[in-house]
Amino acid sequence: MGAKRTRRIDYWKDPEAPEPTSRKTSASVFVRDEAGRLLLLRRVDNGLWTIPTGGVKKGETVGEAGVRECREETGLEVEVTGLVGVFSTPDHVIVYLHGDRVDEVRQPINICLRARVTGGRIMPEPSEAAEVRWVDPSVLDEYPIHPALRTRIDHGLRSTEPCIS
Repeated sequence: MGAKRTRRIDYWKDPEAPEPTSRKTSASVFVRDEAGRLLLLRRVDNGLWTIPTGGVKKGETVGEAGVRECREETGLEVEVTGLVGVFSTPDHVIVYLHGDRVDEVRQPINICLRARVTGGRIMPEPSEAAEVRWVDPSVLDEYPIHPALRTRIDHGLRSTEPCIS
């Protein structure tokens, strides 16, 4: 019998969402190339497209977490150049399941950083990303992106002023 994979279910502005049991900080990176395309990856746990994102570990800064997550998920090395914003709305709830068992119901706090590529090459980590690609912002509507992530992306595209929500 094979190992059961962790699944993730995201809720957005859903009155039926379960009550959170934890509140954790994550870092994400908003990376564009010279042509203005955005770095996206398709998650293995829910099949949705996202920017590189992951939890901040003990002993590391938010910036270090964003750089690490981008390298782990995409194979690309980045440096942080600024802040897109801090996103902490209680409208977003994430349920993590292992098999049929609920491991955690999280209300996330995300710090979204601007970054630029400094090295590496696109090599998705199979346990993290099913696919990684550069996407022109004009076709983002063709990609299934959770509304909480789309809020971060849209803010990053339209403003250089950080968002606090």
